[in-house]
Parts: sequence; C-alpha cells; structure tokens
Amino acid sequence: MNLLGSMDVSRRGFMLAATAASALPAAAHARPYRAPRTEFGTPDLQGLWTNASYTDLERPPELKSLVISPEEARRAEAQFALTGGFDPKDIDPLGQKDSEYWEIGVGLARVRGEIRTSWIVDPPDGKLPFNAETLKRFHYDEKDPPKRSRDNPEEQTVTTRCVASEGGYPPNLPSPDGNYLQIVQTADHVVLLSEKYNDAHVVRMGDARHAPAAVTSWMGDAIGRWEGETLVIENTNFCAAGLSRTDRLKISPAATIVEKFTRLGPADLLYEFSVTDPSLYTQTWRAEMPFRTAKGPMYEYSCHEGNYGLPNILAAARRLEGKTIDGVGKGN
Repeated sequence: MNLLGSMDVSRRGFMLAATAASALPAAAHARPYRAPRTEFGTPDLQGLWTNASYTDLERPPELKSLVISPEEARRAEAQFALTGGFDPKDIDPLGQKDSEYWEIGVGLARVRGEIRTSWIVDPPDGKLPFNAETLKRFHYDEKDPPKRSRDNPEEQTVTTRCVASEGGYPPNLPSPDGNYLQIVQTADHVVLLSEKYNDAHVVRMGDARHAPAAVTSWMGDAIGRWEGETLVIENTNFCAAGLSRTDRLKISPAATIVEKFTRLGPADLLYEFSVTDPSLYTQTWRAEMPFRTAKGPMYEYSCHEGNYGLPNILAAARRLEGKTIDGVGKGN
C-alpha cells in the first residue's frame, strides 16, 4: 500500500471539499434565528412593531421591478420625499403633500436585504390580479380608472367609513396615519392590536376550528398554529360589507387569507400573506412585508362610522352625476 499516495489523495479531497464549502452563500452557513420563548414555550412575537414605509401594496408604474438597486432606491426615495410619489413630473410648489405630514417611514422597505418596490411578490408585475368581472365592476378596465367608487356607500372603503383600518383586518397593511401593531400572546390566543381605530384581531390557537360558513364578520374568523418559528393564521368567513378595503384592495366572503409571522432577529419581524379569492382574482396572490420594533407609545385613535366625510363624498358624486346625465349640464 502506498501510504504517501493515499495521504496525498486525502489531502486533495479535503482541499476540494473546503473550497466547495467556502463557495456556498453566507446564508447557507448562518443558523436561522431562534426567537426567545414565551412562558408557554412558543416563539415570542410580543411587543410593538411598525411597518411604516414608502412601499405600497402594488408596484407604482415608475418602478419596473420588485427589487431595485441602492442607487435606484436613492433616486426614488428622494423624489418621494419631495412629493409623496415616485413620478419625477410631479411637483409640490406649495407643500403639504403626503411626504410632509404622514408617518410613512424614511424609505422603501427592505426584505431579506432586498429593496422592495411593492408588497406583492406574486404576480411578478406587483399588481392585484383582478378577473375580468371585477375589472369591469370597479371600472379598473378604463384608461383612467378610479381608486374607489364615489357613489355607493356600500362600496366605500372600510377606512373611509371608519369601520376598520388598513392594519386591523387581514391582510395587515400600513396606514399613513397609524402603522403600529402590538402583538400579545396567551396560551391559547394571539391578539394583533392595530393602532388605527384600535382594531383587535383575535386569533384562536390550538385545536380551534372555523365557525360555520354562515357566521361572518368584518375581521373574519381566525385560527392559528405554529410551524416551527412561524405563526400561521388562516382567516375565512368575511362579511360582504367589508368588500372594499383600502385603495383598490377587495376581499370577498369567499376569500381565504393565510398570514405568516416569523421573527428574523431581535428587531425584525417578517410578515407574509397570501389571498385566495376566486370570485375576484385570477390566482392566489402573495405579499411580503417587514415589521420593525417601535418605541411607542401607541395612542388611542379616534374615528367613527357616519362622520362628515362620507356624506360629503356621496353629495359630490350626486352633483357630478347630475351634470353628466345624457350629456346635459344638469345641476350647477
């Protein structure tokens, strides 16, 4: 037996293995973060979090891809800081645009180190995949479609009607004037408390089962489970009155929304959700969003259904409607 030759082969094999290992991404070597545990032994997600960001649910037309470079982000964020939008043609000579008085963070969201231009990650275009019937119903198939209906109180967004906030009902979206989320855990429940309207989304854990389909509510019926480090929440049984959420987002009683919360570090919480709603969309669509720890405090937020905003919106729609009937200038 050639001992020296055998040692040489072993040495070469070791060097090749070491080289291959060093070529692996750093993430392959990093151990997944393990959250601290509650007294019940589950991952501890409790605390005050914020999802304030320039990023929105859908990708704006000025930003062409889901992930952009730091230089592209600097230009986009500078534009947004000036005017509250990403269109370079937009100007704000008098001030008081969204960028000046809303609490929307300091830039576009970062998810796993990537600079994101939309919460939606699938479809790849970052747009809500409405089916043809929904596009026609809400006039989204028109050249200049409205963000929301003006003439039907039942189709006003739940935020306009002051019955729910952007973050109060699943999916949990940021609001420009209330983006804190407080998470509280017990042995058999998780509560997601939204800053805006003080909505408390109560999730039943353990062996909970969904209520019968006839039992519906604004927030839907939420049951949760743990999958390793991730809290998984399945939401069903939404009421028809909550169809129009915020901006273009629609959620029908047929929807199933699955939310996932995973703590990635002491100050980072990843929120993922998918929406399956065949009555409105052509496919299940998915989104990702980062939450970061917040110092607080979280104050009470006051809003009530039936305030002056909704009657004024409907009155304006009636006036505009009167001017355009049969192309004749009815109403002055």
